[in-house]
Amino acid sequence: MSFDFSLILVIATALSGAIWGLDALFFRAQRLAEAEQLPAREPTVVEYARSFFPILLAVLVIRSFLFEPFRIPSSSMVPTLLIGDFIFVNKFTYGLRLPVVNTKILSIGDPERGHVVVFRLPSDASTNYIKRVVGLPGDTVKYVNKRLYINDQPVDLDVLGRYEGEGQRGAVLARERLGEVEHDVLLMLGQRSSEGTYRVPAGHFFMMGDNRDNSRDSRYRGVGLIPEDRIVGKAVRIWMNWEIPKAPRWHRIGNAIE
Repeated sequence: MSFDFSLILVIATALSGAIWGLDALFFRAQRLAEAEQLPAREPTVVEYARSFFPILLAVLVIRSFLFEPFRIPSSSMVPTLLIGDFIFVNKFTYGLRLPVVNTKILSIGDPERGHVVVFRLPSDASTNYIKRVVGLPGDTVKYVNKRLYINDQPVDLDVLGRYEGEGQRGAVLARERLGEVEHDVLLMLGQRSSEGTYRVPAGHFFMMGDNRDNSRDSRYRGVGLIPEDRIVGKAVRIWMNWEIPKAPRWHRIGNAIE
């Protein structure tokens, strides 16, 4: 069973604020008058509402409009992101959206090629994915023989050698350039992955994982092309890595996500 934390947070904030506000408007003055010279004790539910409302409101505002934390559960973005990375996602880079309904109320910018973004899976809005923006609206993206082409132009790719990181036996490390962004990718030379040509319609984006042969992304059914209104925000920084038994990886804390 999945829980919509945003919805729970909105309800909790509204409920605590309503209890505190109604008490202040209709009951507090009468309670103080009846107490005469004795200290008037607030009902427990009002005391809790008054204490928690400012905290809940602050968390709601920060999480909905500024930054939201996520944990990386898979290896699809290796070597950029490792299993156990905890990251901050900038929620206002592409505009402000209302929590729960996800309606954009202020447009600030659009995802750019090469950005690492978190988005909600079109087939299951309760599931978040993190991938890299490869194709923009109007693009034609082709992936064949471990090589990426955008609008019939090959994307710059320099093979650097064997990947020395853990958990990706046989992987080759390469450096790719997408727009203004240079980043590392992994290639499994002896392993096949989904290939094809994909046309990106207006209002959609084509996403791929940096672990190219071990990533369920826009090449696969169930993910596909990502509508703009499913994008949560831009991944900007790692604030912790905690993956038993190698926890924590101190050298990853504070790293920017390129």
